[in-house]
Amino acid sequence: MAKISPLMVVPPVLFAVLAGLFIFGMGRDDARRLPTAQAGKDAPSIASITPLGDLPPLTDDLLDAEGVKLVNYWASWCAPCRAEHPQLEAMSAEGITIYGINYKDEAPAARGFLDEMGNPYAAIGQDEPGRTALEWGVYGVPETYVIDGKGRIAYRFAGPITVEVLDKYIRPEIAKAAAE
Repeated sequence: MAKISPLMVVPPVLFAVLAGLFIFGMGRDDARRLPTAQAGKDAPSIASITPLGDLPPLTDDLLDAEGVKLVNYWASWCAPCRAEHPQLEAMSAEGITIYGINYKDEAPAARGFLDEMGNPYAAIGQDEPGRTALEWGVYGVPETYVIDGKGRIAYRFAGPITVEVLDKYIRPEIAKAAAE
């Protein structure tokens, strides 16, 4: 019988420990929420974004308007944006105001996405160079911000809005922002 060296056991054990930590970390509830330094602050200006064709343009005045609203950063090339789109359409149908900012995308591709998937946005702008996204602290798309009735960022969710995310995070944050 061959003798097993302790050095032969270390790599598989180390791998198992690291895999366990990875799986544990992915399952943590707070692993899906990235903090934002913008919470409680006025929503950054969107004056530098451009209109997306003939769609209603997004302006700073709309962000300052009364009532809770969402700002959703998205792109046509973003698969998770496609996955979250039905939830955005459902919220829009319920009367939740959603403003869209198309991120680092070409206008024809963005229009094609909206023509295919539907347009849940009350107004929309295009941030092709991504400069406005930097001011908002966007890590990547999709990202959705809850803006309170005073134009301040109340909450930020990084990642696609699934039905679970909508019920567990977005709806409660909308209600919280409306109550303030």
